[in-house]
Amino acid sequence: MKAPLISVQLCTHDRRELIGRVLEALFVQDLNAADYEIILVDDGSTDDTYDSVLRRVRPTCAFHLVRQANGGLARSRNVGIARARGEIILFMDDDVLATANLLSAHVRFHERHARSICRGAVINVSSFDHLPPAKYSLRHYSGAYFWTTNVSVPLAVVKDAGSFDERFREYGWEDLELGYRLRAAGVASLLARDALVYHYKPPLSPAQFPRLAEQARAQARTAVQFLRKHPHWRVALATGQMKPMLWWSGVARRRGWPRLMQKIASANSDGPMTLRLRRWAAQRAARAAYFEELAVKRTP
Repeated sequence: MKAPLISVQLCTHDRRELIGRVLEALFVQDLNAADYEIILVDDGSTDDTYDSVLRRVRPTCAFHLVRQANGGLARSRNVGIARARGEIILFMDDDVLATANLLSAHVRFHERHARSICRGAVINVSSFDHLPPAKYSLRHYSGAYFWTTNVSVPLAVVKDAGSFDERFREYGWEDLELGYRLRAAGVASLLARDALVYHYKPPLSPAQFPRLAEQARAQARTAVQFLRKHPHWRVALATGQMKPMLWWSGVARRRGWPRLMQKIASANSDGPMTLRLRRWAAQRAARAAYFEELAVKRTP
């Protein structure tokens, strides 16, 4: 069987409401169906994702579904890498909707730029039902060297770099850690403005506020892990572990800033203005939780 030009690798966990739409968009690409494959790893979903969505999909291209116990993104990505047969591998998330020419744009990029990372652009949207025009602007730019929302690279390059580090089991930094190794190996990271996706990012609801802090603390723990593995200023700056940032966060904690933000986020009023204020405060409280966890985990 002829190998595809590009393999699309996604991981999903409890995204029953989105993953069907995500796959549908990939099934209607303008690239020839024989030239691409999709590898989806269901990483221990508990929300009936398989029975209600995945077992009912009707793929128009090669489609490989792997179901496994929850093991985290790094491990799941590596499972997908092991299954991939394409010359290029494109990493996406399970809350990302591909534009119709996404795969052909990535393929064209790699025809022009051998042994490089293709960073696609990301348009944040609050709904997949009302999408703005798929046109690039500076708002859609990310400077991340390797961000798996929309990024591709030759499969052999990823394997040569050692793929994802499966010791990163909690939320955060596993993709940027691989990007750091790719940068060190001399792999260029370039932007492709025509490789566009829509990223589902609705306004936060009060029910999500506690989860923000939990996720921030997990990200802080992996940030410490990241810097210990790669003690470089780039990593320290990206993860907020520079001395001025750590000092200022300590001052903010001593002055009660986190408690104030938590108090505002917990207010009972849900009027439009108050809700916006509560969202703002919840995000700042999560940021404070991140730095508080950094201080704990960095202590010898």
